[in-house]
Amino acid sequence: MTAHVNSIEELSGLVGTHLGYSDYRTVTQEQVNLFADATGDHQWIHVDPERAAAGPFGHTIAHGYLTLSLIPTLIGGLLKVDGVTMGVNYGSNRVRFTSPVPVGSEVRAGATLAGVEEVAGGVQIVMDVVVEVRGAEKPSCVAQTVSRFYR
Repeated sequence: MTAHVNSIEELSGLVGTHLGYSDYRTVTQEQVNLFADATGDHQWIHVDPERAAAGPFGHTIAHGYLTLSLIPTLIGGLLKVDGVTMGVNYGSNRVRFTSPVPVGSEVRAGATLAGVEEVAGGVQIVMDVVVEVRGAEKPSCVAQTVSRFYR
């Protein structure tokens, strides 16, 4: 499902609406390694498959912040707003990493538009986002993201 509005002004009508789920995307060891290089976080549970096989998760896992960073791409197709000149990520109000994302697993995100408020030149939206691993019992990441759309 993709929610589509003709203008920023119409976003308020979607508050409280679940916008649907993204397609699944596989998290690869290469992604995890590149994220480790970019952030300097080379903890073995992320980058050493042999050691991680004997660790608490039985395999390497994605960094929590890598999972969080996938949210804009995952939910990008869930909301289309016409008449926008620019959209930016503005931050997060809350983030929890509630279960690991095993390397090689598939993740998707679901989102609900939680709020819309006017800001200079546009609107700020708040979305409640849940990232889940295919077949997992509980979500991997629960976040409230903040974005801005400008006219």
